[in-house]
Amino acid sequence: MTEASLRPEVIVYVVSDAAGDTGELVVRAAIAQFHPIHAEIRRTPFITDESALQRITEQAKLAQAIVLYTLVMPQLREGMKRLAEESGIAAIDLLGPFIETLEQRTGKKSRQEPGLNHVLDADYFRKVEAVEFAVKYDDARDTSGVLKADIVLVGVSRTSKTPLSMYLAHQKYKVANVPLVPELKPPDELFKLPKQKIVGLTINTSYLNVIRKERLKALGLPNTAAYATTDRIEKELQYAEDIMSKLGCVVIDVSHRAVEETASLIMEYIRSQ
Repeated sequence: MTEASLRPEVIVYVVSDAAGDTGELVVRAAIAQFHPIHAEIRRTPFITDESALQRITEQAKLAQAIVLYTLVMPQLREGMKRLAEESGIAAIDLLGPFIETLEQRTGKKSRQEPGLNHVLDADYFRKVEAVEFAVKYDDARDTSGVLKADIVLVGVSRTSKTPLSMYLAHQKYKVANVPLVPELKPPDELFKLPKQKIVGLTINTSYLNVIRKERLKALGLPNTAAYATTDRIEKELQYAEDIMSKLGCVVIDVSHRAVEETASLIMEYIRSQ
């Protein structure tokens, strides 16, 4: 696997003033027609002001990405359209033209309320709560989340802990994740959990080496840094393996697996307990 083969052939920002589910579903449906291209979807939900759109536009231009937006508020739609034109990025307005057509046909103004396609029931609120939980307890910033979580992911850096936490959150699981670093003692809370709640993530050394070099490159750092050396990676993986063995948790190899595939394996395991 070369470094170039890991780079996505297309990056799509899904921009929404609600959760962004609709936009992501449309993007995935379109990408499926070009299988097996490697695409990366970057969802940016709950946008409320133009300064956020400005940041997204700058990031999208830097990444040479496509932007698909499902913005209900007219001022945000206009702002996104203007910023995209000024930046010279490809941007698709998914809702705007249809909302305007409906207004013309019915003679009525739209309600201009983001997220109305979500039924505000207990199920929806559980998803929102799970997403907020995943953000709050990402990377063990607050270790108290370990004991409150439905699932705790552990693994070395760049084993997709954060993307998995967010994906599982959208399936209404409260997920905390804990990085395993030889120089840092794992939180005590981790060893108080039933092993069935913990999922260890491991990865092939050479595959992780390529991913970390790409990460360093994206940060503008030399790929010779210790973070991406084989010796360092092997040390971290061995340390993580020792911790996972002490925890007695299930371990999933994420090498060459899409986030959705790994998440499916995790959910299957959790449901079987």
